[in-house]
Amino acid sequence: MSDPALTTVRDLVEHQARTRPHAVFALATETGQTLHFGELAHSCRHVTALLKAHGAQLGDTVSLVMPNGLQTIQLLLGAMHGGFTVNPVNLLSQPEQMRYVLTHSDCSVVCVAPEWEQRVRNLLTTIERPVTVMVCDPNTRTPSDIAELDAGGAPPAPDTVALLMYTSGTTGVPKGVMLTQANLAANAQAIGAEHALTHDDRVLAVLPLYHINAFAVTMLAPLATGGSLAVPPKFSAARFWAQASATRCTWINVVPTMISYLLEGETPVRAQTALIRFCRSASAALAPEHHRAFEDKFGIGIIETMGLTETAAPSFSNPLDSSRRKLGSVGRASGCEAGVVDANLTPVPIGATGELVIRGPNVMRGYYKNIEATRASFTPDGWLRTGDLGHVDADGFFFVTGRIKELIIKGGENIAPREIDEALLAHPAVLEAAAVGIPDKHYGQEIMVCVVLREGAVCSEDQLRDFCALHLGRFKTPKVLRFVGKLPRGPSGKVQRLKLLELPG
Repeated sequence: MSDPALTTVRDLVEHQARTRPHAVFALATETGQTLHFGELAHSCRHVTALLKAHGAQLGDTVSLVMPNGLQTIQLLLGAMHGGFTVNPVNLLSQPEQMRYVLTHSDCSVVCVAPEWEQRVRNLLTTIERPVTVMVCDPNTRTPSDIAELDAGGAPPAPDTVALLMYTSGTTGVPKGVMLTQANLAANAQAIGAEHALTHDDRVLAVLPLYHINAFAVTMLAPLATGGSLAVPPKFSAARFWAQASATRCTWINVVPTMISYLLEGETPVRAQTALIRFCRSASAALAPEHHRAFEDKFGIGIIETMGLTETAAPSFSNPLDSSRRKLGSVGRASGCEAGVVDANLTPVPIGATGELVIRGPNVMRGYYKNIEATRASFTPDGWLRTGDLGHVDADGFFFVTGRIKELIIKGGENIAPREIDEALLAHPAVLEAAAVGIPDKHYGQEIMVCVVLREGAVCSEDQLRDFCALHLGRFKTPKVLRFVGKLPRGPSGKVQRLKLLELPG
């Protein structure tokens, strides 16, 4: 349950600073440097003063081109605390995409890590408005030489836009999702309640903060619950368990790609995982085979969840109680309401496939400077259309089978790409697989699958095709099988299926 008195990021920061000022909020895994809640509140005021000193006005957008680090966290929280809108920029963006985001966001200040300074300055030469560049080391503390500056200003209102995060869609230009202070505060508290997080919990924060999963789940949820996060520079499968153990983490938050890499690595000694209560998986569908393999190998239960940038991360979650989870399900609605509708936006019966829709305090205000896309994303009665296909069972658990735009329609039959993926992942030689529809003059569409083999594995197209015929039937057996070194993914680890069509033949 959300505390009705805590409706902004500033409220969350100040509440912890009052009640637990000397408790650790963030810990750098490489240096051991810590940031306490009292220090965080002080640094938030420093950041506000610093941004004002560089010409930013309250309500302005502040972009960040920075990897994870203690100062990155302080800049993000400090700007929101002071009433600015933060825009974390995806570091995996191509230059043209990054230029578009910096232009479209209307940022007045951009904070950049030293290694990004020249590239960002080059991009800014094509932008007509003035943009101030602040060079900030992500791994140092916020400067203390601005204490005499006046942070000033009234607290931001709950309906103030706090986060402008651009989606990494598979086609077209990115859309800027506007999330308010209230959106973020509500879902941070909902995540904490869903996973029963307390001030004793610590998460290993390996996901990049420019993605909504890390932003809301590994940064804001500990802030809301008085917990903490251990911050490595980046994800390392080889160092993952040692980092979690050394920093005494009690839960981990990963994406399916990371699970796949961890499964390929060594099994840690039990002492390294003894404190970990659960593993949370999100941002993309987790294959049941990988789900079971992870739990068997590491002895840690996985809570599969699902959310969108448009819902401030999770909107579905499996229960904390492992006996009530359902394999293959993204769980029940969490912190919001959810339903399933047909093409006419009419609710469908239990078990019937349709589009998932969401309504609640975590749902975005809309897309920045894109009224048409905002209007198209909501039903007339205010439900957010997710674009995800799936169904709900009698127990209220939702199952996602694919994206509407990625659905394969072969000879009039709807085929969920995930069904093809999961069949191939059951083959011992296959590490990753992703299906996509390709044009076919007879069926309208046929099935193509890109496959990544396990290291050292040998397998032919014919062998995989025979395997598919056995497990899927002839009709759903892929017409085209291609072996690739890796699958194209967005920053969250989600496979960008439509980009499979662009891979060289």
